[in-house]
Amino acid sequence: MSRMEGGVAVFRAAPVAVRSHDVEYPYRQDNDLLYLTGFAEPEATCVLAPGSEAPFTLFVRPRDREKEIWNGYRAGVEGAQEMYRADAAHPVAELAERLPKLIEHAPVVYFAPGRDAAFNQRMLDLFGWARDNRARSGAGPRGLLDPGTILHEMRLFKGPEEVAALERAIAIAAEAHRAAMTTTRPGLFEYEIEALIDYTFRRRGAAGPAYPSIVASGPNATILHYVENDRRMDDGDLLLIDAGAEWGGYCADVTRTFPVGARFSDRQRALYDVVLAAQEAAIDAVQPDVPFDAPHRRALEVLVDGLIAHGLLDGTRDAAIESGSYRTFFMHRTSHWLGMDVHDVGVYHLGDGPRVLAPGMVLTIEPGLYVPPDLERVDARWRGIGIRIEDDVLVTEEGGRVLSAAVPKHVADIEALRSAA
Repeated sequence: MSRMEGGVAVFRAAPVAVRSHDVEYPYRQDNDLLYLTGFAEPEATCVLAPGSEAPFTLFVRPRDREKEIWNGYRAGVEGAQEMYRADAAHPVAELAERLPKLIEHAPVVYFAPGRDAAFNQRMLDLFGWARDNRARSGAGPRGLLDPGTILHEMRLFKGPEEVAALERAIAIAAEAHRAAMTTTRPGLFEYEIEALIDYTFRRRGAAGPAYPSIVASGPNATILHYVENDRRMDDGDLLLIDAGAEWGGYCADVTRTFPVGARFSDRQRALYDVVLAAQEAAIDAVQPDVPFDAPHRRALEVLVDGLIAHGLLDGTRDAAIESGSYRTFFMHRTSHWLGMDVHDVGVYHLGDGPRVLAPGMVLTIEPGLYVPPDLERVDARWRGIGIRIEDDVLVTEEGGRVLSAAVPKHVADIEALRSAA
C-alpha cells in the first residue's frame, strides 16, 4: 500500500473451475490474492485502500451451516477479521453496493483482469462510471493500472519464510524423484511411476503436483511437455521425469533423466555429460549483478560445443549460435522464475536489456538436448534421445545456492543407485 500513491487496488479470487457436469476441480486460489491475504476461499474480493478507515477490506462468503455441511468450513465475515486481520469484512452480496464508494475518489485504480470474465466487466463498467463522475465531483480515478507493476516485483524477491516454503516443496519433490529412481524397471508403464510420484507428494503433505508430472521414456523425452505418461518402458530407454510438488502455495520444479535399465548406453552418456556440463556451467554463472540471461548464454555455449564435438552440428560455435541451427536440439530457454507459480511472475527485461540477478530471486537452471526420432540426417543411434536436467537455484550474496541438490544427477551416482535398486 505504501507504493500505491493513494490509489485503490482490487483483487478478485480465482473462479471455481468445472471439471465435468457437476464435478469441480480442486480449488486453487489466485496467487496475487493469496500472497497478500492468505485467504484461500473462492468468491472473495480484496480491496486495499491506503489512507481510508479500512485500508484492508475483504468481501467473503458468509457462514452458512447447511452449505458448510456439504462443502466445508467457511471463515465468514467474522473469520476474515479475526483470522486474516482484515480491517473490515463484508458479505460478497454487498460488494456491488460498497465497491463504488471505495474507489470513487481514488486517484487511480489498480486492477488486473483475471479468469472471472463477469467481474472483469464489472470493474471496467465501474471505472467508466467513476471516470465520468470525475467531471462533476473533481475527484476520481485518472487511470486503471496493473497492480503487478508493484506486486509482482514484491513476489519476485523471496523472504525467509518464502524460501522455507520453497525448500519444503523441493524436499518433497526430491524424495519423489529418488523413489522413482529406485523403483523404475523395464516393463513398467510411465503412469506407474507418475502414480508413485504423486503419492509421495501427498504422503509428505504437499497439496499435490505443482504442474502435471512429465514421465517421458524413450522418444517421448523429446516432447517438452509430454503428459500422456502411458508408454511401456523398455531396457535401453532413458526416462525423463519433470515433476515438482506444491507446498504452502510454493512450487518445486525438478527434472532428472536416468536409464530404465542399470546403465546409460555410450551414446546416452555422451549427450548426458554434455547437458550436465552445461547445467553446472550455468549454475556457476548465477551471481548477483549478472544479467538474467548469463546462465542461458553459458549453457548454450557448452551445449553447442558438445553437439559439434559429437558430429550433430557442423561448423563453429559462433556460427551455430548466430544461425540458430542448434534449435533442432535445444529449443527452450535455460531459466525461468520460480515461486508461487511454477513459471513465476516478474519481468525478465528492464529498459533495453535483461535485468540483473539479485539476492532473493529463485530461478530454474534446466538445459537439455533432444534428438528428434525422425531426424534422418544423424546416425540412428542418436535418434530419440531426450535429456533435461533441472535444479532450483536461490540467488544469494555469495552466488547460486542449489535447493534441489538432494536428487542425484552425476552419472556415477545415478548408476550406483540404479544398480542397487
